[in-house]
Amino acid sequence: MVDWLKRVLGNEWDVSPAGGLTGDAYFAIRNEERLFLKRNSSPFLAVLSAEEIVPKLIWTKRMENGDVITAQEWVEGRELKHNEMGDQKVAELIRKIHDSQELLHMLMRLGKSPLSADAQFQMVKRRLDSIDLVKLYPEVRTALQYLEELLQVTDEQTPVVCHGDLNHNNLLMTNENNLYLVDWDNARIADPVIDYGMVLKWYIPTEEWDNWLAKYGVTNDKNLYERMYWYLILDTLRYISWHSERNEPVKVTERLRDLQELNMHIEDFILS
Repeated sequence: MVDWLKRVLGNEWDVSPAGGLTGDAYFAIRNEERLFLKRNSSPFLAVLSAEEIVPKLIWTKRMENGDVITAQEWVEGRELKHNEMGDQKVAELIRKIHDSQELLHMLMRLGKSPLSADAQFQMVKRRLDSIDLVKLYPEVRTALQYLEELLQVTDEQTPVVCHGDLNHNNLLMTNENNLYLVDWDNARIADPVIDYGMVLKWYIPTEEWDNWLAKYGVTNDKNLYERMYWYLILDTLRYISWHSERNEPVKVTERLRDLQELNMHIEDFILS
């Protein structure tokens, strides 16, 4: 792929893989010009660029084989640190995304539609069954039981565009102090608690949750708390399935530990 991209761009470009799970991202350098290239990015990228949520989109090219290559501005910066996830800028960026009608309309034009919590639950359950994880792991069976018992807490929420993988590695702080959220492969239309619940659970001390939510612009209550844990369990089950399908036992074990902790919390603080 690197050689192919060099033929497309010109041999004067130095192209190298940028890493990542899909292997479809590359860096390209020519003298002082630098680009971030990606193969078959979603058309959603153009709206994200216009909203200044990701680095600027420079050009898009369709190749003869049908692949689409996008080139973005390569910005100087760094990934956010774990302890920076509580910053005001993070909360404001997430709220900006959730409030954006432009992002919502574009994602819907691309064929995305809100999935009910029940539909998501059934999909995850079938996926787990198909690879025998329900039979194999008691913590998976327990988690599915909790999801079914608490399903009603997910009702009547206004769906918004969610990133779906809000971890500090996907937040880029530039040298000019601009904050970007990258890697939109898991974007969906869903309950916004999917996004900020990840931030709260994995980055913010419990005693600071109310302060962080105030930065985002909502007030904590019992329903928010229950929905947050419902989706955290659902998402962890998705990851367990994904890692199992990829034959990554170490990652499966890590996610099972996360699931055990979430199950204990549901039992001790929500269902008790």
